[in-house]
Amino acid sequence: MIRQDLPNLLYKTIKSLGSKAVMIDIFKKFWKLYSEELKKSGDLFYTWNYDIRWAATELRKQKRMKPASKKENPHGLNMSPKGVWEII
Repeated sequence: MIRQDLPNLLYKTIKSLGSKAVMIDIFKKFWKLYSEELKKSGDLFYTWNYDIRWAATELRKQKRMKPASKKENPHGLNMSPKGVWEII
């Protein structure tokens, strides 16, 4: 596993959780699915928690994930609520 694999793996993880979930649940599921690969990935094992956030940004740039809201209530905007990641 390399860093460039993370956007697609993150997408699959969020999809397996019903296409949206709070970040901590996504991280837990990602670990459950990919911990063995992460353990063999060298430095990525130590940085994956940071790199998964980078992967989320990449998915947003690719328009595969909704933009993040910095507010609790995005007032109906096409954004995910604070702390929730949602794929499109």
